[in-house]
Amino acid sequence: MPWGEAAHVVCLEDCGPVRPFPLRLGRRFAPGWWWSATTGRLVHYGSGVMRTQVMLLDHDPSVMAMACRPVELSWKESDGTVVSHAPHLMARLSDGTGLLLDCAGREAVSPRLAHRAGVMAAAARAVGWQYRVATPPEPVVAANLGWLSGYRHPRYRDTVLMERVVRAFARPQPLIEGARALGEGIKVLPALFHALWTGTLSAPLNEPLHERVTVTAGPGKREPA
Repeated sequence: MPWGEAAHVVCLEDCGPVRPFPLRLGRRFAPGWWWSATTGRLVHYGSGVMRTQVMLLDHDPSVMAMACRPVELSWKESDGTVVSHAPHLMARLSDGTGLLLDCAGREAVSPRLAHRAGVMAAAARAVGWQYRVATPPEPVVAANLGWLSGYRHPRYRDTVLMERVVRAFARPQPLIEGARALGEGIKVLPALFHALWTGTLSAPLNEPLHERVTVTAGPGKREPA
């Protein structure tokens, strides 16, 4: 199917991977699945780098759905060679457009990927989408979101408590002080971490999270499915 047609008529976020990820012995991360708080469904990933990007998409309030390698684009080079490329991830954004994303490590992007990225970017622009090559976030940011993602499930949502949480942190204050004012830590802290994940509360993620981190009521993110 022509890409211009597929981008508009196919719900790529509902498609499975066009090809599986190989399992390589000796590698620290194997392919796996991420439970998405955005959709309530599992999203496949092929590496630790991809897993981090799936987590970032799941935390992004502009992302409504995501999928792993749901589409492969093929084109003919000037010398007649046919090239195919399947971007690592696809996301459906809140404005209805899409995002194609390839995941790179901290090393320089290879010439092969750089060339394909140019083609992908042009293809995305042609249908009003976005494309980017994503590099890993700063380690502190990744660690903080990794911790908060452990509380992304709606079982940590407490609607009644959230009303008190927003009032308690209407003025910025240390996390632990607000938690103590709200009740027992064993009940309150998981709800606070969930609120930090959804955006009901906000804290600087570029510095390590700790009990004295300054927390304030945020604009909020859509609640998980």
